[in-house]
Amino acid sequence: MAELIADLGAERVRANLARVRDEIVFAALAADRDPSEVQVLAATKYVALEQLPVLADAGVWLVGENRAQDLQAKVAAHGGRFAWHFIGQLQSRRVPLIVPHVRLIHSLGGESALRALERHGDQARPGLEVLVQVNIARDPRKAGVLPEELPLYLERSPFPVAGLMTMPPLAPEPEHNRRWFSALRELAYEHGLRELSMGTSQDYPTAVEEGATIIRLGSALYR
Repeated sequence: MAELIADLGAERVRANLARVRDEIVFAALAADRDPSEVQVLAATKYVALEQLPVLADAGVWLVGENRAQDLQAKVAAHGGRFAWHFIGQLQSRRVPLIVPHVRLIHSLGGESALRALERHGDQARPGLEVLVQVNIARDPRKAGVLPEELPLYLERSPFPVAGLMTMPPLAPEPEHNRRWFSALRELAYEHGLRELSMGTSQDYPTAVEEGATIIRLGSALYR
C-alpha cells in the first residue's frame, strides 16, 4: 500500500497543474473541443489531511476522495476550500457517510449501492448528482455495470445521473485505452448524458481527445 504524501510543495503542484492544463488545451483542440469543458480533479487518497491546504494554495479547487471515513475527516478540516467528489468504490454501508458531503459520486456501479442511495437520499447534500460506473471493457477484474445494464440505473437512481465513469484495464500505452474511452463517449451520447469521468495520470490526454469532461489525477500533479 502506498504511503501518504506528506511533503507536497505548492510551487511544484502549481507547475504540474499548469503543465496539465496546457496538455488539456493541446488535446482538446486536436479533437475540435473546447478546453474549458474539461475539469481537473485532484485525487486525494494518498494526500495527508494536513497537506490539503497546499493544494488550495496551488490553485486546485476540485478534489476527489476514495474512502468514506477519510472524506469525512478532510471535509471537516478543510471542506470550505474545495468542491468535493467521491471517486472510490461505492459500498452500500458507507453511503450515509458520503452523501452529505459531495457534489458528485463517480462510482454508482452495483445493485446494493443503488438501494443504499434510495434509502439514504434524505441525508444527501442538496444538488447531489451521480455518475454510473460502466465496465465498458467487460473486464472481470473491474467494477461497474455492463453497458446493457445502464438503462436500469438511469431509471432507478434517486439522484440525477449526470454521466458515466470508467476505469479501463491496465495498459502499457495510453493509446490502448482509446477504444474504451470512445465507447464510453458513444454510450453517454446514446443516453443524452453530459459528463464523462475518464482518464488518469497515465492516459488523460487520450481521454480528453475522446471526450472526457473530468480527469482524475494523482501523480501527474504531485510528483
